[in-house]
Amino acid sequence: MWVFRFLFTETARLLRSAEGRRLLVLAFRYGSKPRNKTVDVSFGRYRFQVPDALSFVWQFREIFVDEFYRFNTTNANPVIFDCGTNIGTSVAYFRQTYPNARIVAFEADEQISATLQENLRQNQISGVEVITKAVWTNDEGIWFGSDQADSASIFSQTDRKLVPSVRLRDFLLRETRIDMLKMDIEGAETAVLTDCHDALAHVQNLFVEFHAYLDHPQTLAPVMKVLEDSGFRYYINTSQHRHAPLANHRYKGSDSMDLQLNIFAYRN
Repeated sequence: MWVFRFLFTETARLLRSAEGRRLLVLAFRYGSKPRNKTVDVSFGRYRFQVPDALSFVWQFREIFVDEFYRFNTTNANPVIFDCGTNIGTSVAYFRQTYPNARIVAFEADEQISATLQENLRQNQISGVEVITKAVWTNDEGIWFGSDQADSASIFSQTDRKLVPSVRLRDFLLRETRIDMLKMDIEGAETAVLTDCHDALAHVQNLFVEFHAYLDHPQTLAPVMKVLEDSGFRYYINTSQHRHAPLANHRYKGSDSMDLQLNIFAYRN
């Protein structure tokens, strides 16, 4: 399986840390489970219900091993907005790393939100405000289509339904400081960030998972313009190395995307 081939290239690095070793155990234990089947997963002191085991393994790698969401702060009570929380792996990391943080978690999918809340309850992760609505440019609702695992998006045409929404800009402007704004909203990020272009001055750190879907314009430039105009420095990487990219135009493992990037924005 490709996940094992990928992990074996990094075994030495992973073995040097407790979380890396845990990732290897999780990959062997859950990486070959059938896709899109609910599984109970144990990691460290946590026990989570996950709707897709392989997606969870990748979540764990990015969040706990590579620490995509770690940030520096002198604030004793940092404010964290988690947009696209999914089942709560990110919230577990935030609460563990920033125990006094105020966390607001936005999750558009009603079933996933129910799993999120059960995972928080079962693991006694408290002090999290869960909002079962999509972050968007208005509060009139947004059409989402389902996809594999954790990849429902505004561009998917499968089982589309109207889900409640909130205008993220309104939530941002209610705060005097936001220490971390995490945004993994499967294609809605360009519209939301553009709408929030004048509401980011007090955001200290920002993570955006950027998606480009086939048959839709690639909109990286507007996203970067918002970040630059808001005074952020940034770093960009991708979780996928693509061979012969001028001939190979598909993002591995996806029939709907040709690009996915991780954008880390911060203030000096």
